[in-house]
Amino acid sequence: MTRREKQQLIDQGHLLPLMEEFYTIQGEGFHKGTAAYFVRIGGCDVGCHWCDVKESWLPELHPATETTKIVENAVKYSDIIVVTGGEPLTWDMGPLTEQLKAKGVQTHIETSGAYKLTGKWDWICLSPKKVKLPTEEVYKEANELKCIIYNNDDFKFAEEQAEKVNKNCILYLQPEWSKREKMMPKIVDYVMANPKWKVSLQTHKYLNIP
Repeated sequence: MTRREKQQLIDQGHLLPLMEEFYTIQGEGFHKGTAAYFVRIGGCDVGCHWCDVKESWLPELHPATETTKIVENAVKYSDIIVVTGGEPLTWDMGPLTEQLKAKGVQTHIETSGAYKLTGKWDWICLSPKKVKLPTEEVYKEANELKCIIYNNDDFKFAEEQAEKVNKNCILYLQPEWSKREKMMPKIVDYVMANPKWKVSLQTHKYLNIP
């Protein structure tokens, strides 16, 4: 396969830069505590300074993997497949999700929403970032909004984002892990004063699992 042919397959979503895949417990948001198979796709230029998987940013560091192989492996473990990153919407998610849906599994995505929404999803977790805001389409389709609280200004940002999502979207505030001791009491007070919000924690880190 030539480099050009390979790039065409990547652009079409038939090859994806696969960083890692693993069976674990969903630690965050609405489905926390649920067993799921995670597929982490490399590639992200959003560039959050507190990102805990910065090794995912450069797609060329991760092998371009056939979506058919990703699907074949994933469905052996779970009927819930969570696609995360990096930023998975950097790539066309159509071929991957079409094959997963053909296998009868649920498809979940964790995304900043910064790029065009592609793929067929049963659940969309939108975690917007200030440096590259979500598209209007993702706001409309999101099932849950997860805003990361790193400092006090993030509460204002969270409210701005909550105004843009659909009325059925579940709203979560989640402390950035390195700031959890400082920000958690503030989040608790904020949610009690603004009960449209719920608290999300990275429970997988407390459980010491991936």
